[in-house]
Amino acid sequence: MDFNLNDDQRQFAHLAQQFASDALAPFAAQWDETHHFPKDVIKQAGELGFCSLYSPQSQGGMGLSRLDSSIIFEQLSMGCTSTTAMLTIHNMATWMVTSFGSPALLKAWSSSLTTGEKLASYCLTEPGAGSDAAALQTKAIRDGDEYVISGAKVFISGAGATELLVVMCRTGEAGPKGISAIAVPADTPGVIYGKAEDKMGWKAQPTRAITFDNVRVPVAYLLGKEGQGFTFAMKGLDGGRINIATCSIGTAQAALERATQYMNERKQFAQPLAAFQALQFKLADMATELVAARQLVRLAAFKLDEQDVEATAYCAMAKRFATDIGFQVCDAALQIHGGYGYIREYPLERHVRDVRVHQILEGTNEIMRLIISRRLLDENAGAIL
Repeated sequence: MDFNLNDDQRQFAHLAQQFASDALAPFAAQWDETHHFPKDVIKQAGELGFCSLYSPQSQGGMGLSRLDSSIIFEQLSMGCTSTTAMLTIHNMATWMVTSFGSPALLKAWSSSLTTGEKLASYCLTEPGAGSDAAALQTKAIRDGDEYVISGAKVFISGAGATELLVVMCRTGEAGPKGISAIAVPADTPGVIYGKAEDKMGWKAQPTRAITFDNVRVPVAYLLGKEGQGFTFAMKGLDGGRINIATCSIGTAQAALERATQYMNERKQFAQPLAAFQALQFKLADMATELVAARQLVRLAAFKLDEQDVEATAYCAMAKRFATDIGFQVCDAALQIHGGYGYIREYPLERHVRDVRVHQILEGTNEIMRLIISRRLLDENAGAIL
Protein backbone atom coordinates (compact mmCIF):
# COMPACT_ATOMS: atom_id res chain seq x y z
CA MET A 1 0.00 0.00 0.00
CA ASP A 2 1.59 3.27 -1.19
CA PHE A 3 0.43 6.46 0.51
CA ASN A 4 2.57 8.71 -1.66
CA LEU A 5 1.02 10.71 -4.49
CA ASN A 6 2.00 9.63 -7.98
CA ASP A 7 3.48 12.03 -10.52
CA ASP A 8 0.12 12.90 -12.08
CA GLN A 9 -1.44 13.59 -8.68
CA ARG A 10 1.43 15.84 -7.67
CA GLN A 11 1.01 17.79 -10.92
CA PHE A 12 -2.75 18.09 -10.33
CA ALA A 13 -2.10 19.33 -6.80
CA HIS A 14 0.49 21.85 -7.98
CA LEU A 15 -1.81 23.25 -10.67
CA ALA A 16 -4.69 23.56 -8.19
CA GLN A 17 -2.40 25.16 -5.59
CA GLN A 18 -1.27 27.76 -8.12
CA PHE A 19 -4.84 28.57 -9.11
CA ALA A 20 -5.89 28.83 -5.46
CA SER A 21 -2.99 31.15 -4.66
CA ASP A 22 -3.47 33.39 -7.70
CA ALA A 23 -7.22 33.41 -8.37
CA LEU A 24 -8.94 32.52 -5.09
CA ALA A 25 -7.01 33.40 -1.93
CA PRO A 26 -6.37 37.11 -2.73
CA PHE A 27 -10.10 37.76 -3.21
CA ALA A 28 -11.80 35.34 -0.81
CA ALA A 29 -12.26 37.89 1.99
CA GLN A 30 -13.71 40.47 -0.41
CA TRP A 31 -16.14 37.95 -1.91
CA ASP A 32 -17.21 36.97 1.59
CA GLU A 33 -17.79 40.57 2.65
CA THR A 34 -19.69 41.60 -0.48
CA HIS A 35 -21.49 38.27 -1.03
CA HIS A 36 -20.02 38.20 -4.53
CA PHE A 37 -20.41 35.00 -6.56
CA PRO A 38 -17.26 34.81 -8.74
CA LYS A 39 -18.67 33.10 -11.82
CA ASP A 40 -15.87 34.52 -13.96
CA VAL A 41 -13.28 32.85 -11.73
CA ILE A 42 -15.20 29.56 -11.78
CA LYS A 43 -15.14 29.75 -15.58
CA GLN A 44 -11.36 30.18 -15.39
CA ALA A 45 -11.29 27.06 -13.23
CA GLY A 46 -13.29 25.33 -15.95
CA GLU A 47 -10.62 26.16 -18.50
CA LEU A 48 -8.23 24.08 -16.38
CA GLY A 49 -10.69 21.18 -16.20
CA PHE A 50 -11.80 21.85 -12.63
CA CYS A 51 -15.51 22.00 -13.57
CA SER A 52 -15.64 18.41 -14.87
CA LEU A 53 -13.03 16.51 -12.90
CA TYR A 54 -14.76 13.12 -12.84
CA SER A 55 -17.18 13.57 -15.72
CA PRO A 56 -16.52 11.09 -18.57
CA GLN A 57 -13.95 12.04 -21.17
CA SER A 58 -16.40 11.11 -23.91
CA GLN A 59 -18.44 14.18 -22.91
CA GLY A 60 -15.50 16.55 -22.50
CA GLY A 61 -14.76 15.77 -18.87
CA MET A 62 -11.39 14.97 -17.31
CA GLY A 63 -12.40 11.43 -16.36
CA LEU A 64 -10.35 11.53 -13.16
CA SER A 65 -10.86 9.31 -10.14
CA ARG A 66 -12.55 10.53 -6.97
CA LEU A 67 -9.18 10.29 -5.25
CA ASP A 68 -7.53 12.53 -7.86
CA SER A 69 -10.44 14.95 -7.58
CA SER A 70 -10.15 15.05 -3.80
CA ILE A 71 -6.49 15.98 -4.05
CA ILE A 72 -7.41 18.88 -6.35
CA PHE A 73 -10.33 20.11 -4.23
CA GLU A 74 -8.14 20.11 -1.13
CA GLN A 75 -5.72 22.55 -2.72
CA LEU A 76 -8.50 24.75 -4.11
CA SER A 77 -10.28 24.99 -0.75
CA MET A 78 -7.13 26.41 0.81
CA GLY A 79 -7.79 29.45 -1.39
CA CYS A 80 -11.56 29.88 -0.90
CA THR A 81 -13.78 27.37 0.86
CA SER A 82 -17.09 28.73 -0.42
CA THR A 83 -16.07 28.90 -4.09
CA THR A 84 -14.50 25.45 -3.98
CA ALA A 85 -17.64 24.03 -2.37
CA MET A 86 -19.67 25.43 -5.27
CA LEU A 87 -17.20 23.83 -7.68
CA THR A 88 -17.78 20.46 -5.99
CA ILE A 89 -21.56 20.85 -6.33
CA HIS A 90 -21.25 21.79 -10.01
CA ASN A 91 -18.96 18.79 -10.56
CA MET A 92 -21.51 16.46 -8.98
CA ALA A 93 -24.41 17.81 -11.06
CA THR A 94 -22.30 17.80 -14.24
CA TRP A 95 -21.22 14.22 -13.58
CA MET A 96 -24.87 13.18 -13.29
CA VAL A 97 -25.86 14.92 -16.53
CA THR A 98 -22.89 13.68 -18.55
CA SER A 99 -23.11 10.13 -17.17
CA PHE A 100 -26.87 9.52 -17.35
CA GLY A 101 -28.24 12.11 -19.78
CA SER A 102 -30.02 11.33 -23.05
CA PRO A 103 -28.33 12.17 -26.39
CA ALA A 104 -30.53 15.29 -26.70
CA LEU A 105 -29.60 16.49 -23.22
CA LEU A 106 -25.92 15.79 -23.77
CA LYS A 107 -25.93 17.69 -27.07
CA ALA A 108 -27.56 20.70 -25.42
CA TRP A 109 -25.57 20.87 -22.19
CA SER A 110 -22.41 18.73 -21.98
CA SER A 111 -19.95 21.17 -23.51
CA SER A 112 -21.11 24.24 -21.62
CA LEU A 113 -21.19 22.42 -18.26
CA THR A 114 -17.82 20.69 -18.54
CA THR A 115 -16.07 23.91 -19.51
CA GLY A 116 -17.75 25.98 -16.80
CA GLU A 117 -19.35 28.30 -19.33
CA LYS A 118 -22.63 27.38 -17.64
CA LEU A 119 -23.10 26.15 -14.07
CA ALA A 120 -25.42 23.62 -12.48
CA SER A 121 -27.16 23.35 -9.12
CA TYR A 122 -28.26 20.16 -7.39
CA CYS A 123 -31.83 20.18 -6.05
CA LEU A 124 -32.61 17.48 -3.50
CA THR A 125 -33.52 19.00 -0.12
CA GLU A 126 -37.10 20.05 0.54
CA PRO A 127 -38.80 21.91 3.40
CA GLY A 128 -40.11 18.62 4.79
CA ALA A 129 -37.45 16.25 3.44
CA GLY A 130 -33.92 17.01 4.54
CA SER A 131 -32.17 13.99 6.01
CA ASP A 132 -35.08 11.78 4.88
CA ALA A 133 -34.46 12.34 1.18
CA ALA A 134 -36.65 9.38 0.18
CA ALA A 135 -39.68 11.29 1.49
CA LEU A 136 -39.42 14.15 -1.01
CA GLN A 137 -42.71 15.44 -2.42
CA THR A 138 -41.81 17.43 -5.55
CA LYS A 139 -43.74 15.75 -8.37
CA ALA A 140 -43.14 15.31 -12.07
CA ILE A 141 -46.18 14.17 -14.02
CA ARG A 142 -45.76 13.09 -17.62
CA ASP A 143 -47.90 14.92 -20.17
CA GLY A 144 -47.12 13.70 -23.67
CA ASP A 145 -43.50 14.52 -24.47
CA GLU A 146 -43.06 16.68 -21.38
CA TYR A 147 -42.86 16.41 -17.61
CA VAL A 148 -44.82 18.92 -15.53
CA ILE A 149 -42.93 19.58 -12.28
CA SER A 150 -44.52 21.02 -9.14
CA GLY A 151 -43.03 21.40 -5.68
CA ALA A 152 -40.39 23.21 -3.68
CA LYS A 153 -36.70 22.83 -2.85
CA VAL A 154 -34.68 24.65 -0.17
CA PHE A 155 -31.03 25.43 0.57
CA ILE A 156 -30.03 25.17 -3.10
CA SER A 157 -26.47 26.38 -3.64
CA GLY A 158 -26.04 28.66 -6.63
CA ALA A 159 -29.80 28.99 -7.16
CA GLY A 160 -30.64 32.06 -9.19
CA ALA A 161 -27.12 32.29 -10.60
CA THR A 162 -26.71 28.90 -12.28
CA GLU A 163 -28.08 27.85 -15.66
CA LEU A 164 -29.19 24.24 -15.05
CA LEU A 165 -30.95 22.53 -12.15
CA VAL A 166 -30.68 18.79 -11.53
CA VAL A 167 -33.97 18.13 -9.75
CA MET A 168 -34.91 15.04 -7.76
CA CYS A 169 -38.66 14.57 -8.03
CA ARG A 170 -41.33 11.94 -7.63
CA THR A 171 -42.57 10.28 -10.81
CA GLY A 172 -43.95 7.15 -9.18
CA GLU A 173 -44.79 5.41 -5.93
CA ALA A 174 -43.92 6.55 -2.43
CA GLY A 175 -40.41 5.84 -1.23
CA PRO A 176 -37.06 5.77 -3.03
CA LYS A 177 -38.20 3.68 -6.01
CA GLY A 178 -40.56 6.42 -7.16
CA ILE A 179 -37.89 9.12 -7.45
CA SER A 180 -36.41 10.31 -10.73
CA ALA A 181 -33.79 12.87 -11.71
CA ILE A 182 -34.68 15.53 -14.28
CA ALA A 183 -32.52 18.35 -15.68
CA VAL A 184 -34.37 21.67 -15.71
CA PRO A 185 -33.01 24.79 -17.47
CA ALA A 186 -32.92 27.42 -14.76
CA ASP A 187 -34.85 30.01 -16.78
CA THR A 188 -37.78 27.73 -17.61
CA PRO A 189 -41.16 29.44 -17.02
CA GLY A 190 -42.56 28.49 -13.62
CA VAL A 191 -39.17 28.25 -11.89
CA ILE A 192 -39.43 30.78 -9.06
CA TYR A 193 -36.49 31.74 -6.83
CA GLY A 194 -36.73 32.86 -3.23
CA LYS A 195 -34.56 35.47 -1.58
CA ALA A 196 -30.86 34.87 -1.12
CA GLU A 197 -30.43 33.40 2.36
CA ASP A 198 -28.33 35.40 4.82
CA LYS A 199 -26.00 32.65 5.94
CA MET A 200 -23.37 32.26 8.64
CA GLY A 201 -20.77 31.23 6.06
CA TRP A 202 -20.44 30.30 2.38
CA LYS A 203 -21.22 33.94 1.58
CA ALA A 204 -19.42 33.85 -1.78
CA GLN A 205 -22.26 31.83 -3.30
CA PRO A 206 -26.03 32.39 -3.27
CA THR A 207 -28.36 29.95 -1.52
CA ARG A 208 -32.08 30.13 -2.28
CA ALA A 209 -35.31 28.19 -2.14
CA ILE A 210 -36.85 27.24 -5.48
CA THR A 211 -40.53 26.77 -6.27
CA PHE A 212 -41.55 24.76 -9.33
CA ASP A 213 -44.97 25.95 -10.50
CA ASN A 214 -46.09 23.59 -13.27
CA VAL A 215 -42.67 23.70 -14.91
CA ARG A 216 -42.60 21.92 -18.27
CA VAL A 217 -39.45 20.22 -19.54
CA PRO A 218 -38.92 17.68 -22.34
CA VAL A 219 -39.04 14.00 -21.41
CA ALA A 220 -35.58 13.81 -23.00
CA TYR A 221 -34.27 15.75 -19.98
CA LEU A 222 -34.88 12.76 -17.70
CA LEU A 223 -31.60 11.29 -16.40
CA GLY A 224 -31.50 7.54 -16.92
CA LYS A 225 -34.91 5.94 -16.49
CA GLU A 226 -37.85 6.73 -14.25
CA GLY A 227 -37.25 5.47 -10.72
CA GLN A 228 -33.45 5.64 -10.93
CA GLY A 229 -33.18 9.10 -9.38
CA PHE A 230 -32.67 7.96 -5.81
CA THR A 231 -29.88 5.62 -6.88
CA PHE A 232 -28.20 8.47 -8.75
CA ALA A 233 -28.68 10.74 -5.73
CA MET A 234 -27.06 8.26 -3.34
CA LYS A 235 -24.13 7.72 -5.72
CA GLY A 236 -23.79 11.47 -5.98
CA LEU A 237 -23.91 11.85 -2.20
CA ASP A 238 -21.14 9.31 -1.65
CA GLY A 239 -18.87 11.43 -3.82
CA GLY A 240 -20.32 14.64 -2.42
CA ARG A 241 -19.44 13.54 1.11
CA ILE A 242 -15.84 12.99 0.06
CA ASN A 243 -15.84 16.39 -1.64
CA ILE A 244 -17.16 18.32 1.35
CA ALA A 245 -14.88 16.42 3.72
CA THR A 246 -12.01 17.44 1.45
CA CYS A 247 -13.06 21.10 1.62
CA SER A 248 -12.87 20.84 5.42
CA ILE A 249 -9.38 19.37 5.23
CA GLY A 250 -8.08 22.02 2.84
CA THR A 251 -9.52 24.88 4.88
CA ALA A 252 -8.15 23.38 8.10
CA GLN A 253 -4.72 23.02 6.47
CA ALA A 254 -4.78 26.72 5.59
CA ALA A 255 -5.79 27.55 9.18
CA LEU A 256 -3.03 25.34 10.59
CA GLU A 257 -0.39 26.97 8.41
CA ARG A 258 -1.61 30.43 9.42
CA ALA A 259 -1.53 29.45 13.11
CA THR A 260 2.00 28.04 12.79
CA GLN A 261 3.19 31.26 11.17
CA TYR A 262 1.47 33.37 13.83
CA MET A 263 3.05 31.38 16.66
CA ASN A 264 6.50 32.06 15.26
CA GLU A 265 5.84 35.78 14.79
CA ARG A 266 3.73 36.78 17.80
CA LYS A 267 5.51 37.46 21.09
CA GLN A 268 4.16 37.39 24.63
CA PHE A 269 6.15 37.64 27.85
CA ALA A 270 9.29 38.43 25.80
CA GLN A 271 9.22 35.22 23.78
CA PRO A 272 7.37 33.90 20.72
CA LEU A 273 4.19 31.93 21.21
CA ALA A 274 6.00 28.98 19.67
CA ALA A 275 8.10 28.73 22.84
CA PHE A 276 5.10 27.84 25.02
CA GLN A 277 4.68 24.10 25.41
CA ALA A 278 0.90 24.28 25.81
CA LEU A 279 0.61 25.83 22.36
CA GLN A 280 3.18 23.44 20.93
CA PHE A 281 1.02 20.53 22.08
CA LYS A 282 -2.11 22.15 20.65
CA LEU A 283 -0.38 22.52 17.29
CA ALA A 284 0.79 18.90 17.43
CA ASP A 285 -2.75 17.66 18.07
CA MET A 286 -4.14 19.80 15.26
CA ALA A 287 -1.62 18.44 12.76
CA THR A 288 -2.03 14.81 13.90
CA GLU A 289 -5.82 14.85 13.67
CA LEU A 290 -5.72 16.65 10.32
CA VAL A 291 -3.39 14.04 8.83
CA ALA A 292 -5.64 11.26 10.16
CA ALA A 293 -8.69 12.92 8.60
CA ARG A 294 -6.91 13.36 5.27
CA GLN A 295 -5.92 9.69 5.11
CA LEU A 296 -9.47 8.55 5.94
CA VAL A 297 -10.89 10.76 3.19
CA ARG A 298 -8.42 9.41 0.67
CA LEU A 299 -9.16 5.84 1.76
CA ALA A 300 -12.88 6.46 1.27
CA ALA A 301 -12.23 7.98 -2.16
CA PHE A 302 -10.18 4.92 -3.08
CA LYS A 303 -12.98 2.63 -1.90
CA LEU A 304 -15.47 4.56 -4.02
CA ASP A 305 -13.21 4.38 -7.06
CA GLU A 306 -12.87 0.62 -6.55
CA GLN A 307 -16.67 0.27 -6.15
CA ASP A 308 -16.08 -1.47 -2.85
CA VAL A 309 -19.24 -2.97 -1.38
CA GLU A 310 -18.74 -0.86 1.77
CA ALA A 311 -17.84 2.37 -0.02
CA THR A 312 -20.93 4.17 1.33
CA ALA A 313 -19.93 3.40 4.92
CA TYR A 314 -16.37 4.58 4.30
CA CYS A 315 -17.64 7.81 2.72
CA ALA A 316 -19.90 8.37 5.74
CA MET A 317 -16.99 7.79 8.14
CA ALA A 318 -14.75 10.14 6.19
CA LYS A 319 -17.39 12.86 6.03
CA ARG A 320 -18.22 12.60 9.75
CA PHE A 321 -14.61 12.57 10.92
CA ALA A 322 -13.08 15.09 8.51
CA THR A 323 -15.79 17.73 8.89
CA ASP A 324 -15.67 17.48 12.69
CA ILE A 325 -11.87 17.65 12.71
CA GLY A 326 -11.82 20.42 10.13
CA PHE A 327 -14.03 22.59 12.30
CA GLN A 328 -12.02 21.78 15.43
CA VAL A 329 -8.72 22.66 13.76
CA CYS A 330 -10.06 25.96 12.42
CA ASP A 331 -11.50 26.81 15.84
CA ALA A 332 -8.20 25.96 17.55
CA ALA A 333 -6.30 28.11 15.04
CA LEU A 334 -8.62 31.01 15.84
CA GLN A 335 -7.99 30.47 19.57
CA ILE A 336 -4.23 30.61 19.02
CA HIS A 337 -4.70 34.01 17.40
CA GLY A 338 -6.60 35.28 20.44
CA GLY A 339 -8.53 38.47 19.78
CA TYR A 340 -6.95 38.86 16.36
CA GLY A 341 -8.57 35.62 15.25
CA TYR A 342 -11.99 37.10 15.95
CA ILE A 343 -11.63 40.07 13.62
CA ARG A 344 -11.91 40.03 9.86
CA GLU A 345 -8.42 41.30 9.23
CA TYR A 346 -7.39 37.67 9.68
CA PRO A 347 -9.06 34.78 7.79
CA LEU A 348 -9.62 32.55 10.82
CA GLU A 349 -13.15 33.71 11.62
CA ARG A 350 -14.11 33.14 7.96
CA HIS A 351 -12.61 29.66 8.03
CA VAL A 352 -14.66 28.81 11.12
CA ARG A 353 -17.86 30.16 9.58
CA ASP A 354 -17.31 28.43 6.25
CA VAL A 355 -16.54 24.93 7.56
CA ARG A 356 -19.32 24.85 10.16
CA VAL A 357 -21.97 23.99 7.57
CA HIS A 358 -19.95 21.00 6.40
CA GLN A 359 -21.14 19.11 9.49
CA ILE A 360 -24.72 19.62 8.27
CA LEU A 361 -24.87 19.31 4.49
CA GLU A 362 -24.52 16.19 2.34
CA GLY A 363 -26.24 14.44 5.25
CA THR A 364 -25.74 15.63 8.81
CA ASN A 365 -23.02 13.98 10.85
CA GLU A 366 -25.74 12.37 12.95
CA ILE A 367 -27.02 10.69 9.78
CA MET A 368 -23.44 9.62 8.99
CA ARG A 369 -23.31 7.85 12.35
CA LEU A 370 -26.61 6.17 11.53
CA ILE A 371 -25.29 4.91 8.18
CA ILE A 372 -22.12 3.56 9.77
CA SER A 373 -23.82 1.89 12.70
CA ARG A 374 -26.44 0.23 10.50
CA ARG A 375 -23.72 -1.33 8.38
CA LEU A 376 -21.84 -2.54 11.43
CA LEU A 377 -25.00 -4.11 12.85
CA ASP A 378 -26.06 -5.68 9.55
CA GLU A 379 -25.12 -9.34 9.65
CA ASN A 380 -24.76 -9.30 5.86
CA ALA A 381 -22.38 -6.32 5.84
CA GLY A 382 -18.89 -6.73 4.49
CA ALA A 383 -15.84 -6.30 6.68
CA ILE A 384 -15.05 -2.68 7.55
CA LEU A 385 -11.36 -2.63 8.38
